[in-house]
Amino acid sequence: MSAAERLRALHVPGDPLVLPNAWDVGSARAVAAAGYPVVATSSAAIAHTLGGADDDTLAPFDFLARMAAAVDVPVTADVEGGYGLAPRELAARLLDAGIAGCNLEDTDRRAGGLKDPAQQAAYLAQVREAGLVVNARVDAQLRGGTLAEGLERARVYAQAADCVYPIHVTSADDLAAYVEACGIVNATALPDSPPFARLRELGIARVSFGGGTYKAALTAALDLAARYVGDAAAAG
Repeated sequence: MSAAERLRALHVPGDPLVLPNAWDVGSARAVAAAGYPVVATSSAAIAHTLGGADDDTLAPFDFLARMAAAVDVPVTADVEGGYGLAPRELAARLLDAGIAGCNLEDTDRRAGGLKDPAQQAAYLAQVREAGLVVNARVDAQLRGGTLAEGLERARVYAQAADCVYPIHVTSADDLAAYVEACGIVNATALPDSPPFARLRELGIARVSFGGGTYKAALTAALDLAARYVGDAAAAG
């Protein structure tokens, strides 16, 4: 099986693919060494690592290639809105980097607002046809829209992509509605998200942490430093 075929086969409703997102070679290797079958990247974490912004302008293909070359499992990359590239060009750049799949959001960071759903679906379909596993991010509710608006977009994207990702939707009822409408759904692991067992019951096929693992790593590093300083002060 190709890396894309392996990745696609792991999207099973009720048996979620868990993705503690990585942001560099070291974290990618740590995820793979821990036994996870796929490494997913976080665009926000990579942008912060490289000193940039998560605004669809930083296209870190060389950085992604280093991550993909460092592990023996498929890598799926968060590529925001596609960095303004045509779908075939984006797909070619990702495939050249050894990437098996990608997240694509429907926020238009250049024009503002959300992209036209039909045009976005056509973009998604071309990226998928080029050989990548496509996770279609639905930003409607993230941007203050209704569940109905999110579901309308999700149904369109589900015809063109492998998985639909209503980002930061944590209501069990809302997630169940997306599963019913689309079948293969990605949920975000957040403090107020349903527990993992409940996500399984809802039929979720994929759970990702986004920038959460990066933030947790930074917090742990700062906590370690603070404890060291505190211990030194107490000893002195």
